[in-house]
Amino acid sequence: MSDTENMDWQELDQGNGTTDPQNSGDGAEGELEGSGDLEAVFDVPVKVSAVLGITNLTVSQLLKLGSGSVVELDRKVGEAIDIYVNNRLVARGEVVLLEEKLGITMTEIIKGNE
Repeated sequence: MSDTENMDWQELDQGNGTTDPQNSGDGAEGELEGSGDLEAVFDVPVKVSAVLGITNLTVSQLLKLGSGSVVELDRKVGEAIDIYVNNRLVARGEVVLLEEKLGITMTEIIKGNE
């Protein structure tokens, strides 16, 4: 298990309030009004995945890959990445550098079944 899987919200927050669901820092404090009903699920872990792109390979192509091989993905440089929560597309965003680690910035929230 990686360090980021065990990282809690306070470690991610770094004091700017952007990852605390009760203090999003975007002026939408009323958005979680009545969240007392949801408090029971605030600690439920979810899997967040950021997909840079996809490709299809045959087994023979896969077996030919080695160190330094380049796999072409279906996305262009600068194109938004897909962000999934528990395998459901919820947002699109950009890759950012946080100190020496990669992160994501959500640029578009996907509502409904898009």
